[in-house]
Amino acid sequence: MAKAGYATDLTDAQWTQLAPLLPPPGVGPPPRHEQRVIVNAILYVLRTGCQWRMLPHDFPPWSTVYHHFRKWRDEDVWEPVQQALRRQERQRRDRDPEPSAAIIDSQSVKTTEKGGRGAMTAARR
Repeated sequence: MAKAGYATDLTDAQWTQLAPLLPPPGVGPPPRHEQRVIVNAILYVLRTGCQWRMLPHDFPPWSTVYHHFRKWRDEDVWEPVQQALRRQERQRRDRDPEPSAAIIDSQSVKTTEKGGRGAMTAARR
C-alpha cells in the first residue's frame, strides 16, 4: 500500500466490497503491485485531477497505474462494479436493489442533442 495515507485511499471495508468485483490478475508471473494500491492510485488521479505522470512516487509507476486504468476501462470492468456497489448500497438502506425510476436533467438532454461544438455554451464576458 502507498506509504502516505491519502484521503482518496480505500478503507478496509471499501476494499472488502470492491476486491471481489475486480478481475483476477492474469496468467504469468505474480503481479509486482497489489490491486488495492493500483486502485488507490487511480482514485488519487481521478479525484485530484493530476496528470498520470505527476502521480506521487509512493504509488506504483504512473505507467503501471495507467495501464491498469486503460485495461479495466477497455474491458468494461467499471460499469458492472458500479452496478454491484449500487445494489449493495440500496440493500444496506433496506431498498429494492434495482431502482424503479430515474431522473433525467432535461437541460442536459437538450444540450447534448445539439452535439459537437454547438453543444457548448459560450463563456460570458
